[in-house]
Amino acid sequence: MILLDNFKFCDIFKVRIMRIFITILIILSMTFVTACRHVDTLAQTAANAELIDRGTANFISISARAFESAAEQVTPEQEYYIGRAVAANILSTYRIYNGDRALTNYLNLICQAIVLNSPQPVIFNNYNVTILDSSEINAFATSGGHIFVTRGLLNVVKSEDALASVIAHEVAHIQLRHGIKAIKTSRATQALLVTAAAGIGNAMGMDVNELTDIMNESVSEIMQAMVNSGYSKEMEYEADIAAMYLLAAAGYEPSSLLEMLAELAKVHVVSTGFGRTHPAPGQRIFYAQRALGRFDVADTKSERQKRFGEALRMSLAGR
Repeated sequence: MILLDNFKFCDIFKVRIMRIFITILIILSMTFVTACRHVDTLAQTAANAELIDRGTANFISISARAFESAAEQVTPEQEYYIGRAVAANILSTYRIYNGDRALTNYLNLICQAIVLNSPQPVIFNNYNVTILDSSEINAFATSGGHIFVTRGLLNVVKSEDALASVIAHEVAHIQLRHGIKAIKTSRATQALLVTAAAGIGNAMGMDVNELTDIMNESVSEIMQAMVNSGYSKEMEYEADIAAMYLLAAAGYEPSSLLEMLAELAKVHVVSTGFGRTHPAPGQRIFYAQRALGRFDVADTKSERQKRFGEALRMSLAGR
């Protein structure tokens, strides 16, 4: 009886030690991300010493690697290729408008005027504006410097400065690294999902790597949804204010952003295009209006209006 009690005590003690061990390792993997490789090694060593079972060790190892991935620094090259992949995704849905090359060149000249006077005039593969052949009113920017503007949006623009405000807003998204911040958020989500998958696999005797693959596919779908639904409201407001600074630095009138938002408010539809990927124009106008007093730029819009009419309004007339 005494031996049986001792056996039960040792068994319970071992279980408690294992739980404490697992808890410490998980906390280490979440708190000290730079030590994740050591956590991985430690988990496998503990399994070899039969302190924990192999399934638990794999659970800890995969969790540690997932959190390590979430903390990785994204290089400019990675940023570009990530953005290019997103751009390819966009172009799988929209066609490029090739009706007027001069119009595309005009947009890129505006973009260059903005970025050359910006805090980040050069990125890995430079900035590029492409027109999408769609009546939808929208604009996108990827971390790689790809800026997409639809024909539908161009049809509601009334001046070069308003057009510049659209481009400046997208440049702001790029320079503020909103796309990368969203990806980092997804990586953190991936780490949590993989951790959950590993835990489920260990509990149910399922293959952890198989579950991890399934979760990675799910995260890819989440990324796709993020592209379709746009950035957060906070990021959009931040990009608006940054765009006003970019406009002022390039000699454009910062109030043209308000002009553009007012035009968008007239055609705002929540469920499609711009309305799906941006906050309501009225909300954006409220925050932008509060920042307008920071700028003192001479109003020279009229000097650019002839150029705007020739390059854009005539090109898109009747389309």
